[in-house]
Amino acid sequence: MSRWLTVIPLLVLAGLAVLFIGWSLQRDPEYRPDAIVGQTVPETVLPILQGDVAGPQNVDLKTAGVGRPMLVNLFASWCAPCRIEHPQLMALKARGIAVVGVAYKDEPVATRAFLDELGDPFTMVLVDQEGRAGLDLGVSGVPETFAVDAMGRIVAKASGPLLTQADVDRLVAALDAPARPLPTARTPEELAIQREAAAR
Repeated sequence: MSRWLTVIPLLVLAGLAVLFIGWSLQRDPEYRPDAIVGQTVPETVLPILQGDVAGPQNVDLKTAGVGRPMLVNLFASWCAPCRIEHPQLMALKARGIAVVGVAYKDEPVATRAFLDELGDPFTMVLVDQEGRAGLDLGVSGVPETFAVDAMGRIVAKASGPLLTQADVDRLVAALDAPARPLPTARTPEELAIQREAAAR
């Protein structure tokens, strides 16, 4: 009887391993969760990188675009793919597109050295040493880039580095897309007619 008690945990672990392997084989490796697209940028207050220190000024990521469309790019000096995508970000700056950088889990001194070496494509850099913005945005790793419209709504997302012009164009096109029209105002008489029709 005691021998069975020692074998049962091993059987449970083996069963869980089989389930996990079966799930991972059926999972699409290219799946990129875009659950936050269509939602407003979470309110996350972060210090601005000034020189090679964080702060003292803070900015809410939600209002960093100052009422204009922007791209929000999470990057880090320790991130190899961030170096690869950097020329695309510099090209966006040359086109006049606002890109707000969020230095994700990075030291301000290292972030400044990274930008001094490769060039600074950002209209501002926010320091996210604790990874709060990453949690709020549901980031799975850096780099990730979010297209945010003038109302602060996320309209597109790119997981991983921006490698091609097509990657960049998709985000820029999302910024340029017309906003959904607001519902038209109705007179009290029109609302009464609509209520009567719905009650029938």
